[in-house]
Amino acid sequence: MALFQDISLTPELLLATAIFCIVFYVVKALRTRVPKGLKSPPGPWGWPIIGHMLTLGKNPHLSLTKLSKQYGDVLQIRIGSTPVVVLSGLDTIRQALVKKGDDFKGRPDLYSFTFISDGQSLTFNQDTGPVWVARRRLAMDALKSFSIASDPNLLSSCYLEEHVSKEANHLVSKFQKQMEEVGHFEPVNLVVESVANVIGAMCFGKNFPRKSKEMMSLVKNSNDFAENVSSGNAVDFFPVLRYLPNPALKRFKNFNNKFVLFLQKTVQEHYQDFNKNNIQDITGALFMHTENSKDNSVQIPQEKIVNIVNDLFGAGFDTVTTAISWSLLLLVTRPNVQRKIHRELDTVIGRDRQPRLSDRPQLPYLEAFILETFRYTSFLPFTVPHSTTRDTSLNGFHIPKERCIFINQWQVNHDEKQWEDPFEFRPERFLTDDSTAINKTLSEKVMIFGLGKRRCIGETPAKWEVFLFLAILLHQLEFSVPPGLKVDLTPTYGLTMKPPICKHLQAWPRFSK
Repeated sequence: MALFQDISLTPELLLATAIFCIVFYVVKALRTRVPKGLKSPPGPWGWPIIGHMLTLGKNPHLSLTKLSKQYGDVLQIRIGSTPVVVLSGLDTIRQALVKKGDDFKGRPDLYSFTFISDGQSLTFNQDTGPVWVARRRLAMDALKSFSIASDPNLLSSCYLEEHVSKEANHLVSKFQKQMEEVGHFEPVNLVVESVANVIGAMCFGKNFPRKSKEMMSLVKNSNDFAENVSSGNAVDFFPVLRYLPNPALKRFKNFNNKFVLFLQKTVQEHYQDFNKNNIQDITGALFMHTENSKDNSVQIPQEKIVNIVNDLFGAGFDTVTTAISWSLLLLVTRPNVQRKIHRELDTVIGRDRQPRLSDRPQLPYLEAFILETFRYTSFLPFTVPHSTTRDTSLNGFHIPKERCIFINQWQVNHDEKQWEDPFEFRPERFLTDDSTAINKTLSEKVMIFGLGKRRCIGETPAKWEVFLFLAILLHQLEFSVPPGLKVDLTPTYGLTMKPPICKHLQAWPRFSK
């Protein structure tokens, strides 16, 4: 009896009992009820409080690919206290995003998303209702009309070809000027400027401030955006980090604020000379829709046009810039590939004209090179995170409503079950047996723009733009680096993985004009 009294009065035992009870009830409350016949997704043991944050490391796409080999295509981790389901494997991801697209079309409520277009972005917003669907469709139609749709009034096949041809030729001149002055150059900033001018012209026409220092400063600092909306960003899962000194988060907020202000000013200036009888760009088309629409579900307040333009600018800028930057580095490190592209261009195009979009079917090796660049670099390692809109199941696993979902595109593009020698850069893999066309079935296995109801709205214009930029550049120039210079191809993780800066790229004219 005395012993029992002594134990019952021990403060340490009382404290331990209280902590145990609290932990037990918290775990029980958080525990997901799994319907009969289903299982919870498997996953590794995680640390208290931080979960699997350390496991993700600096390259979450590689860490989660490794885990998928152990736990399968549907696995679960925890970042802080937030459960995250990670999907790998092309068939599994297609099952989720396409066949069960309505179940997986949501966006998680992440802190970083609230700063993009003041939380009203079509791409990052949680909304998936009929208004979102209608406005997304409107944005896609406007982008198509002033990018890839044909226009009988243009000498080019479409607006995109007109703008890209102009900017690609300017880019050739800039490269050659740098060669004359210095003998080498750093290509990324020059590429950024040219690509920004293309999407700017499609969005704003003559109202886009091409030479604006403000605009150039913004697009050259777009890395501040990609760095902070990547899958696994700690600030989204550990609220305390929002109140501690965080230079990267501060740059991200500043970038979004400045970019929205820049777009607001440009949209307002455009509205001053808006002429509904002469629509020449995406913003003008949105103005026209706002004035004419009688359907409340798709009406857009004028101030919301800025948010749509912001999404379209992003869809047509960062992906293209990154693809061209990676392409140039891969070309100089693989001169045999570059020579094959040159031979194809010389055979099909000759020297009396420059490439056009209509040449794509006749340039399969160049197209294969672009596909292999997408696959090999997988510079969009994850899609923007998804979330479930209702309780659902996948591959026999129960996934509850509002569960954060990571889609590992890098794993898909390096899956040994899908690709022979996935870590080898080999464009020929995408050609048919007679090397005269693209193997359509294999090309559709490359995952870079997402799938399903959240698939990137700028996918087709982006692919066309990358093709035409590279076709014109490679038709006129041969790229190299000085003998003995080693080119670093180690990417920096982010929403888009950027190649390292190479300051010694060289471009030589292929023939006299």
